[in-house]
Amino acid sequence: MNGIVFRGDKELDLIGVGRLCIDLNANEINRPLEETLTFTKYVGGSPANITIAASRLGLRSGFIGRVADDAFGRFIVNYLRKEGIDTEGVITDRQGSVTGLAITEIKSPTECSILMYRDNAADLNLESRDVDEAYVRKAKAVMISGTALARSPSREAVFRTIELARKHGAVLLFDIDYRPYTWASRDEIYTYCRMAAAQCDVILGGREEFDLLEGAEGTEDFATAKSWFAHEAKLVVVKYGGDGSIAFAKDGGVYRAGVFPAQVVKTFGAGDSFAGAFIYGLMQGWSIDRCLEYGSASASIVVSSHSCSDAMPSNDKIEAVIAKQA
Repeated sequence: MNGIVFRGDKELDLIGVGRLCIDLNANEINRPLEETLTFTKYVGGSPANITIAASRLGLRSGFIGRVADDAFGRFIVNYLRKEGIDTEGVITDRQGSVTGLAITEIKSPTECSILMYRDNAADLNLESRDVDEAYVRKAKAVMISGTALARSPSREAVFRTIELARKHGAVLLFDIDYRPYTWASRDEIYTYCRMAAAQCDVILGGREEFDLLEGAEGTEDFATAKSWFAHEAKLVVVKYGGDGSIAFAKDGGVYRAGVFPAQVVKTFGAGDSFAGAFIYGLMQGWSIDRCLEYGSASASIVVSSHSCSDAMPSNDKIEAVIAKQA
């Protein structure tokens, strides 16, 4: 048991909310972006990746978001449907917006960068009226991410989603998902991400992301967890990338996980695959340490791959990684 209780009388296991965009990953790795000539297109965006990861592991998933009225938007919707993700809550934006782009540079396994185009991005046009109460009522869990809080009207849509999720007994999951290019100021991050996190049952983020929510650097992990336990949080997960992760449960439990060996191609995508597999484990009622292990194994597979969304592994692949290290 992990202390997180999911209602059994729901049609969907998980609904993701927020960013749906396109990743253009460089095909010529070990080369700077200015010399790269070709790219491969994938669905991207942290909440999209996490939802795809969870769906591929067997969760009945849906999504709430907006896509542009363009070829990329249609590609995203078709991809989600192909993955078995319900798109009832995905709206086509008719306001002349564009699909957000993430263009990646892979210079080495440890030196990667992402060039983001987020001006007039469709996902940030999500409105409160897009969030259908009947749809949210279907979910055992709802996952929100920090990027969707960066601007209005998406910000208000997220808080409407939180309100409805709490009203209908869904577990609220918050992936801090800090992207500096989207926010106007650190003060806004502190204000709006704190407001959202305070209402969520499970909070996941890197150490630097939690520092942003606390307005200070160098806070000790246990102090961070304790501060969120004073609100709604029952589980706080601090991710340290290549140094593993640590989870704190409200009942006092502390759980640590390392990383699995991998032939690293790129560093991005690991956090999303970790979160998707971790959430899957929570929804199976597994112990927290097993959930962490599953997430770490999933992350090792994705960092060894060229893509993020396409590389999200099946249960068989994750279990094979774990068995190899047993």
